[in-house]
Amino acid sequence: MVVGEISQERNLIIIGGGPGGYSAAIRGAQLGLSVTLIEQAELGGVCLNEGCIPSKIFTHAADMRSDIAHFQELGVGNMEKLVDIKKLVSYKDKVIKKLRSGVESLCNENKIEIIRGKVTFLAVDKIGVENGHQFDIFEFEQVIIATGSSPTMPSAIQEKGERILLPHELFKLEEIPKHLIVRGQDTIALEAASSFAALGAQVSIVIDDQAGFPFDESINKELNRLFKKRKMKVYKELELISTHETEDGITLTFQTDKNVEETIRGSYLFVSGTMRPNLEALGISRFGIVQTAEGFIKVDGNMQSSIPSIYAIGDVTEGPLSAVKAIKQGKAAVASIAGEQTEVNLTFMPVVAHTIPPIVSVGLTEQIALDFGLAIRVSQFALGGNGYATITGKKDGFIKVISDATTEIIQGIHMIGEGAVEMSGSFVQLLEMAAKEEDIKFPHYAHPGFNEGLLEAVEGLIGQAIHAAPIKRKDMLTI
Repeated sequence: MVVGEISQERNLIIIGGGPGGYSAAIRGAQLGLSVTLIEQAELGGVCLNEGCIPSKIFTHAADMRSDIAHFQELGVGNMEKLVDIKKLVSYKDKVIKKLRSGVESLCNENKIEIIRGKVTFLAVDKIGVENGHQFDIFEFEQVIIATGSSPTMPSAIQEKGERILLPHELFKLEEIPKHLIVRGQDTIALEAASSFAALGAQVSIVIDDQAGFPFDESINKELNRLFKKRKMKVYKELELISTHETEDGITLTFQTDKNVEETIRGSYLFVSGTMRPNLEALGISRFGIVQTAEGFIKVDGNMQSSIPSIYAIGDVTEGPLSAVKAIKQGKAAVASIAGEQTEVNLTFMPVVAHTIPPIVSVGLTEQIALDFGLAIRVSQFALGGNGYATITGKKDGFIKVISDATTEIIQGIHMIGEGAVEMSGSFVQLLEMAAKEEDIKFPHYAHPGFNEGLLEAVEGLIGQAIHAAPIKRKDMLTI
């Protein structure tokens, strides 16, 4: 190893080139800061190269495949119900390469210095960067840690073989599993289950607890219905005891809530895993930075840690693990460093699952609103009553609105159905602005369109939805 003799000086260093890191770098350059971005692997991070983007390519392909029957009904071709998985993987790789090239070009155009290598903290204002046989030392004024997180296996899995897959491995498969077992109920697990079922795999979902899926109870009920309709099995309250791999499959042994052992055999096991911050290799803990019991860095509203020169964003900080959070925090951190007033409030950060159909949850669920003691009105508009949903054949799902019965302020919006992801921004804006029912009813809505479902859900709060069966006033849900 060749050690740099001279310590080089930098103003702002960002460690990690994922969505949060490169967004922070570009925003920093826009604000006039001199920025150095250090990435150990590929720009775009796990999200672009192994996580968010690859998984959404698979969900898009799965969604297209699920539309075949509708296409044939429209007279659009006589398509086979087969998927060329190798072509799909090739397309995924092409898209990733194109997007990564775009990120690199944006960094270059914004005159961001990009350094490749593995970072180690030498002091609270100094790092070492190792790249092969080269080791350089950099002193900095501020640093932003954006190194993300990695999944860890359940303790019951003592040895990981080729048939146990983590998120970054699932979407590299070059075959459709005959039977995919999915362990977990987070958005990653649900996307994997939904996608591979639509692509032709038999899918079983195994959940540790009875609570089930992590959404509003109405969404959870609809998910169970859709999974049952697609012949997907859901097992609840099964604790994984052991796994046994063979050349052509894997057998899982579980213990039920009644202390009875049960086995499930499949082709592959997908485990979304417990996410842990990628901090150990940095060596930052030895300088006394304040962390949670799980190892996440504690930060203030400006994303500044307990060490003034060190900021942290994204999955290395406590709270939801999401690219949405990382991007928001990255922009806020550099704005604070540049002397601007910033604020990051994750109260109304949407929970999004690119399932088939997609799911979006913003604000309070019905149960949480009741737990808070709120008097609420609840309305649910089925997309089967929406004209555009009928045109497109995307009639599964609904939009649910929860309103404060006293103030008429919207407390939560939950949707399962086509268009949910695209409409999520509007849902967030409405809750951020403390919108009232009238604020949603007043504007004009494109017709025909899925967006009309939101209007009808709100009108349904007082029994005035046009495309829904009449509701007797005594039956309207005011709690």
